[in-house]
Amino acid sequence: MTNPIRRALAALLTLTCLGALPALAATGVQGPVPSAFQNRLMVGLFEEAGQNWMRDSNVPWDTRYRYFTKGWADNWGYGARDGAWAASFFTETKAQGYVPVVTYYQLFGEPGGGEQETLAKLKNASTMRSYFEDVKLLLQRAKTFGGPVVVHVEPDAVGFLQFQTNSNPNTYAAIAASGMPELAGVPNTVAGWSLAFLQLRKAVGANNVVLGLHISAWASGKDIAFNSLTDPLQPEVDKVVAFINPAGLASNVTGSTYDVLVGDPLDRDADFYRLTQGADHTWDMSDTASLTSRSYNRYAEWLRLFNQTTGKRWVLWQIPLGNSNHLNVNNSGGARQGYKDNRTEYFFGTSGDAHRRKFANVGVVALMYGAGAGGQSSYQNDLATDGQPYLKKRAGAFLQAGGLSLPAAGTTLPPPGGGSTDAGTPPTDGGVDAGTDGGTRPDGGGDGGTDGGTQPDAGTTDGGTGTSDAGSPADPSKYGFESSTQGWSATGAALSAVSTSTTKAYAGTRSLAVTFNGTSGKGTVAVANAAVPAGRTVTFRFWLPTGSKLVGVQPYALEGAAANWRWTGTWYAVGSLKAGAWNAITVKLPSGSTTPLYQLGVEFQTSGSWTGTAYVDAVTW
Repeated sequence: MTNPIRRALAALLTLTCLGALPALAATGVQGPVPSAFQNRLMVGLFEEAGQNWMRDSNVPWDTRYRYFTKGWADNWGYGARDGAWAASFFTETKAQGYVPVVTYYQLFGEPGGGEQETLAKLKNASTMRSYFEDVKLLLQRAKTFGGPVVVHVEPDAVGFLQFQTNSNPNTYAAIAASGMPELAGVPNTVAGWSLAFLQLRKAVGANNVVLGLHISAWASGKDIAFNSLTDPLQPEVDKVVAFINPAGLASNVTGSTYDVLVGDPLDRDADFYRLTQGADHTWDMSDTASLTSRSYNRYAEWLRLFNQTTGKRWVLWQIPLGNSNHLNVNNSGGARQGYKDNRTEYFFGTSGDAHRRKFANVGVVALMYGAGAGGQSSYQNDLATDGQPYLKKRAGAFLQAGGLSLPAAGTTLPPPGGGSTDAGTPPTDGGVDAGTDGGTRPDGGGDGGTDGGTQPDAGTTDGGTGTSDAGSPADPSKYGFESSTQGWSATGAALSAVSTSTTKAYAGTRSLAVTFNGTSGKGTVAVANAAVPAGRTVTFRFWLPTGSKLVGVQPYALEGAAANWRWTGTWYAVGSLKAGAWNAITVKLPSGSTTPLYQLGVEFQTSGSWTGTAYVDAVTW
């Protein structure tokens, strides 16, 4: 994606650095974490539909994003205009174990010009009718899909609109005037264009969709990340917030607001700009860098001020993939081809743990890497000095060990080693993060994580709440699997169908056999409509087979539309469990959780091809 505004500003603004400003404020992070992000720092990649590098990498990536440009609705002329291509992307992505992310980039492809004609397109009623019919179709397909979908709305469009309206969100746009019945009550303004996404989500009932509003770092008229380094940040944040508040961050006629903000640290590798344009786009990685320098500290402070001002968390998107071992040549697929950058090394290098925590503390909930144009560095050939793919190896170790739990609203994470749950960066990075730190037991100490016993816990039955496996007094569990699978089923590439089995049993004579079919990746076993009372802790007994390729298990609960599809889970690294034994794994529901649950289950992650069977039994609360 090109950025003419940034290049124009670069020619006009002076690159001057003044004295240091105060360090990042200690105010706790603001705003909820949308349930789709599972309350941990998610890491994902760009990947085209139909490709399988992510799946075959044996890394438990969290998200998979793809651009949806003009023409997606009919597969660019190769199908009916029914959105089937989007449905296929959703199901394919979920089958590989990832949350699908749509970068909706259609506006600039609409008739009537490009980025500079953004406002003119919004004023054209027929263009807006066609445009929002496609948005509605996307949301309908997402609703039918049913699982979480993140829709990232129109990168850079809000920034261009702020320029083209002279920061007036009430500038005319043909929104209600488009004639779409669902938009009849939405104002005919530029702010109304943004509100239309919220209104259509409500009209369609696509409560599983997370909407993200893109915020360009140059939208205020000053490029705070690269050029306007001496300008105080809060006034520039306030200019943009004043423009976007009526566009869906503040209360409005739709009754809802955007769920997250989306930012892009840079749209090309830094050395691509240096070599082709003579522009310095490398950020200082030092933790003591001045806030008036071209640095991660300055960008983090801008994110923090936005989070504090709006109460919204951040997704960082299309992060460049270059590292210091790239050859600074156009990437045509050869080893190390592409341009140098440090945005993978900052988050997954020797100080990666500290940097991930810093950005989580300013509101970041996801890091999504991808090349912004052809010829840039790629995760497919980003070999480091050790000869291994840089991001795959380092982000893979972080994710396979359980990742990083996000701070709750009003709090911040402690520094590395302070007892929170960042599993760390691999030893090839000099030992920083010290592997899995001593505070990573996610079950709050209950049961110690491992239970070598053979009897169900006393007192866990609940007088008829939930389902029961009648006829087995030896097994009082809500789900004991004594006579059937009780409605539990398996999804995901790694798993075959579940069955009830006498091979292992924690209580009674049977358990739920979970069969792994040799495909690496994620798999889930779950049941619908479990009647778990609010705030309860659900305990699962899990038999971990010896010699498996399992790297993590995660009991979880997914609530329905009434709770905005809230997801609650507890990640257990397999290294913290006992192989060849029954382990107690738990998930505690929020105090206001709804019942029945939309889904109750266990997610499994493997690190490679493995065939074998794990077992689940004695599910109680």
